[in-house]
Amino acid sequence: MRKIFCVVTFMVAICLPKDVLAQSPIRVNCGGASYTDSKGQVWQADAGYNWGNVSSISAVVSGTSDQGLYQQGRYNPNFSAGMIYSFAVPNGQYHVNLYFAETYAATQVKGARVFNVKMEGVAVFSNLDIFALAGAHTALVKSADITVSNGQANIEFDNLVQTAKVNAIEILPVVSGPYLLLNFTYPDGTPVPGNLAYTVSSSLLSFQGSNPLNNGQAQCIIYSNPSALGISAQFTVNLSLTDTAGHTLWQLTVAMDPSQVNLGAVQSSALNVVVQKL
Repeated sequence: MRKIFCVVTFMVAICLPKDVLAQSPIRVNCGGASYTDSKGQVWQADAGYNWGNVSSISAVVSGTSDQGLYQQGRYNPNFSAGMIYSFAVPNGQYHVNLYFAETYAATQVKGARVFNVKMEGVAVFSNLDIFALAGAHTALVKSADITVSNGQANIEFDNLVQTAKVNAIEILPVVSGPYLLLNFTYPDGTPVPGNLAYTVSSSLLSFQGSNPLNNGQAQCIIYSNPSALGISAQFTVNLSLTDTAGHTLWQLTVAMDPSQVNLGAVQSSALNVVVQKL
């Protein structure tokens, strides 16, 4: 195990894993129960909708490793109003992924199910035809970026031909600013599977969490204003890498003084870390 300890009194920035700096990702398994996907990400049970009926199938959906996200869904039975999913989020920018599969035999024909999707009241996908784009029993993901200004992320599904539907919704915060990309590999160059845990502590507060590595990588935002996170006293950031078996492979501990923070000319960069396989 490699351990690095660094005490810094004049610090230009704070580097924290991306998810701690913004609204946590929202993942909803529409029409279904809580589900853990093939990446280890947890999707909450269906929530946030104004109305709608649930559909469910047992057939295999191609083009995905996550059958549980596509074998059920919610559709809009109301032809006079939209089916709306609403989520309370801080104002800011978000990336939205909508998951679809055409699993109903009667609408597995081009033009049999056509609907519109609005986000934040703006038309994003018009005349959406799942079968025309992907075929039957095949996963389809449609993505868009939105800006939330009223504390609510709203996604509306409006019927045109037959009923609008959705299988899963994913809302990811978009955090801008310079970042540090941590790239963890074994000596043979293969990416490390595992998790990067973080703990931030001071005399006034403490918070922690853990993010799975994506192909051996974790992205940390270089944050120039710790006071916006409620940090005003000297604090300590601990990063710890563990593999899938729970072995600690790497640790970093940094003590920081927010009174000396000055982002200045700090730019995005990358740190390549080679660790031994235990």
